[in-house]
Amino acid sequence: MPAPALKRIYRYFLKRHGKVNKKHPGGLLSLEELEQLVDRGEIDTVIVAFSDHYGQLMGKRLTAEYFLNNRLKHECCDYLLTVDIDMNPRAGFSSSGWDKGFGNYHLNIDFSTLRRIDWPSTTALVLGDPQTSGGGDVSHNPRTVLKTQYNLAISKGFLPMMASELEFYLFKGGSLPETPQPSSDQPLDYHIGLTQPDEPLMRELRNRLNKSGVTVESSKGETGKGQYEIALAYNKALEMADRHILFKHGVKAIAGEMGYSATFMAKYSADDSGSSGHIHLSLTNPDNRRNLFGNKKGGSLNTVFSYFIGGLMSKTAELFLFFAPTINSYKRFSMASFAPTSLSWGYDNRTAAFRVVGQGESLRLENRLPGADMNPYTAYAAMLAAGISGIEQGIAPPEAVSGNAYRDERFPLIPSSLEEAAGLLERSDFARNIFGDAVVDFYVHHARLECRAFGAAVTDWECRRYLSRI
Repeated sequence: MPAPALKRIYRYFLKRHGKVNKKHPGGLLSLEELEQLVDRGEIDTVIVAFSDHYGQLMGKRLTAEYFLNNRLKHECCDYLLTVDIDMNPRAGFSSSGWDKGFGNYHLNIDFSTLRRIDWPSTTALVLGDPQTSGGGDVSHNPRTVLKTQYNLAISKGFLPMMASELEFYLFKGGSLPETPQPSSDQPLDYHIGLTQPDEPLMRELRNRLNKSGVTVESSKGETGKGQYEIALAYNKALEMADRHILFKHGVKAIAGEMGYSATFMAKYSADDSGSSGHIHLSLTNPDNRRNLFGNKKGGSLNTVFSYFIGGLMSKTAELFLFFAPTINSYKRFSMASFAPTSLSWGYDNRTAAFRVVGQGESLRLENRLPGADMNPYTAYAAMLAAGISGIEQGIAPPEAVSGNAYRDERFPLIPSSLEEAAGLLERSDFARNIFGDAVVDFYVHHARLECRAFGAAVTDWECRRYLSRI
């Protein structure tokens, strides 16, 4: 690459991101380091991508040389944020459609996300945010939704630190057949011996994700047959959501390489456990990173933490769509399933929706509502918006559950369907004030189209029940 061109790119990077730190967390790269790897033949491909509303990575693979010479010129069709999961264009969105000609979004590259990924190791990846042809943000872009709430939280003196714990099922075979076969025929929760057959893959996942800047704390077997959980290490909310998206992409890619397939569907089988996507959160001081939830004296929660929980208890029903975004999400919630059925909270209580865990500086809140099918950007944004509103309004939570939250009738039940959640979001003045009408209307319309598609489908259950009898 010509030296003048590299210098122009490097100056632009410095202007946006400050001085380049030569020491990065595993996998992360500066533009200068990327060029060195390209010159040595170690990287030949760069993925430029963003998350759609399903949490899938969308974008292009570029030759590394082309990326380095043309890194500002990346575009994509604007229908990518409105199509369904089968890539069918859908009507009724104000941002894109047949009547608008399906124009382009410009991808505004966030070079702080540039990293070397290990699936395969000759690839780098960088995330971008779609922008309109005039350079404006696309407000309903999931990452933009979180960036808005994340920056707002920081402006109010709160640096959100978060972590995802994601459950998923492993199946035998590199592609999913109509009837997938779990990698194990026994429940695996915390079991060391029974998980040994899958350990070669799990070891690859831990190590290769770490190399790619997606830091893994631990992996373990879960309650279902062939079900696993991987816990990601705490980080700032936006970085954590980026890692969450890359984690899912990496798990599927690496599993496929090793003759497995994986699903993050919330409830893939009526006969086995659902897959959760628990979120751990604490608010810290942006200046000294002190945990603002921490209580050195022990005992009762401090007011910041208490009011944060109060905000969640008050607003979560209205924002529930962001925690349970698919038709299938609602199949996971059932009695005695370790998935909550009410908007409850408690101390180290896995029957509650919101679980207070840790002590002192490690004190934090676990949100047990989301499934593994959540989009982390919108789920994190909803959690921040609701909790911080509680701090600002001084909303005290009800008394914590002390036993079985499934049997405690003091707490309201969660929404029972995607249609109900869409209606609550549509009517929410709070959501419209905090996210804006355009964002609310987009996600409500998307959810209702999903409901309409499901309503038109003839399911296996209907055929089994009626085909030979009616």
